[in-house]
Amino acid sequence: MKIKYLLLALTLCIGFSSCKILSPKEYRSLVAQRDSLNTRTETLETQLAQLQNDTMRLHKQINDLRNNNLALNNNLDVTSTKANQLSADLQKLSADLQKREARLKEVEDILKKRDEATNALKNKLQQALLGFQASGLSVDIRNGKVYVSLADKLLFPSGSIIIDDKGKQALKQLAVVLNKEPDINMAVEGHTDDKKVKNLGQIKDNWDLSVLRATSVTRYLTEVEMVDPHRLTATGKGEFQPIDATNSDEARTKNRRIEIVLTPKLDELYNLITK
Repeated sequence: MKIKYLLLALTLCIGFSSCKILSPKEYRSLVAQRDSLNTRTETLETQLAQLQNDTMRLHKQINDLRNNNLALNNNLDVTSTKANQLSADLQKLSADLQKREARLKEVEDILKKRDEATNALKNKLQQALLGFQASGLSVDIRNGKVYVSLADKLLFPSGSIIIDDKGKQALKQLAVVLNKEPDINMAVEGHTDDKKVKNLGQIKDNWDLSVLRATSVTRYLTEVEMVDPHRLTATGKGEFQPIDATNSDEARTKNRRIEIVLTPKLDELYNLITK
């Protein structure tokens, strides 16, 4: 608006100073020039206001973009940190997995050797004791151990803890194999049926009977057949681990037995477990 007033003043001043009388045509020309200048001035002022608004809007957009860029960079740093942490965790887990797989293979190899040794021992015992199997002797594998089960009638007279001749022959054959297998530990377990002990003197109950029969077998193996006593353990189980829990004479016959449990030494496996 200031430009408009200045132009008008300039026009009047020129008119008064020259004191020239203008023709109608010249006057209209000057008025037209003035109006044109006013229009152009208004247009420029409108453009200026528009440019100012655009400038403010662009400044705001630039600030918004800068803030967004800063936020993205911060997120990128966080993401990069998380990615690095995940990569480190993955490497650690991969290393742990390799160690566990290596350890698993060690355990599997040792257990495989144990099973092979157990099966070989079972076969040797079955061959050595073949002649006694019809008299109540059996050899089988349970939980990685060899069980030699001898019916009480094969070893002892009824109600006795003294091994008879037939029993000694069976234990002698067993000892031949055991003395050739120094890496086998043995547990001699005495088992009875559920009938109460009667009139057996110092033997008060089935606990006594099972323990004393187990120790009789252990003494014979160590003192007569010279099996290393450090390899043996004698225990009595009474009537509490029956093979057959039914109430029949046949079941009771099965339950009255001596079991010699043969276990391969597991030093290698124990060392792995305690690592």
